[in-house]
Amino acid sequence: MESRGVRRSRSEEEEESYFVSMADMMVGLLFIFIILLLYFALQFRQTTDTLTSAGQTRREILETLKERLDKRLKPYNLTVRIDAETGVLSLPNSILFDTGQFALKPEGRQAVGIVADELAAVLPCYADQLPGGPPCRGKPVAANKIDAIFIEGHTDSDPLSGGGVLRDNMDLSALRATNTFRQLTDAHPELEQLVNRSGHQPVPILGVAGYGERRPVPDAAGTPDQIKAQNRRIDLRFLMVTPRSAEGAAMSRILEQPR
Repeated sequence: MESRGVRRSRSEEEEESYFVSMADMMVGLLFIFIILLLYFALQFRQTTDTLTSAGQTRREILETLKERLDKRLKPYNLTVRIDAETGVLSLPNSILFDTGQFALKPEGRQAVGIVADELAAVLPCYADQLPGGPPCRGKPVAANKIDAIFIEGHTDSDPLSGGGVLRDNMDLSALRATNTFRQLTDAHPELEQLVNRSGHQPVPILGVAGYGERRPVPDAAGTPDQIKAQNRRIDLRFLMVTPRSAEGAAMSRILEQPR
């Protein structure tokens, strides 16, 4: 009888030990899950804060440029528009180009030269430079840097006529953007020294794009002719660098190593 009782007691102890081990393991797993959840919540918060900060810096750049440009372009009856949400500064086409032409008019060259003056004054505080590039003056260098500025050409929906070197509005918009870029950098060659160092090697922040009639102004209002006039424009689109986490950067370097 005693042996049966002993065997029963040992069996019960083994079962209890098994359940205790399972409970300990579940508690351990729950603890690990909570730690991981807190880690990812912290990473999400840091990423959100970084994006918010970069957006605020971009708004600061656009508002500063608009204030300075509106003062200097007032004699030309030219007012720039900004869209802080999309990071765009728009120059209306009215004094820049004649209809169907991609060469800047004389007053257009003067206006773009003024834009170049202000870009050269403001951007060095928000971008890296190659040796000999323009210094940041009057304020501390910003923590959030510019990734790229695309000089974008846009036209209205009227089909291009006359043939020549231009096939369609896409060609027209691309050449207008290119000529605007050249006028900017001719006026201030140091703009080409502004670079983005977030990758493996520094790359210029200025670039060119042409969209033809494919990206009309979303909130354009007025008569059909007024809407077309609003769509004919040169946009400067600002993109900001989003810093990667140290872990993500290290993992990228590992994955990019030759095998």
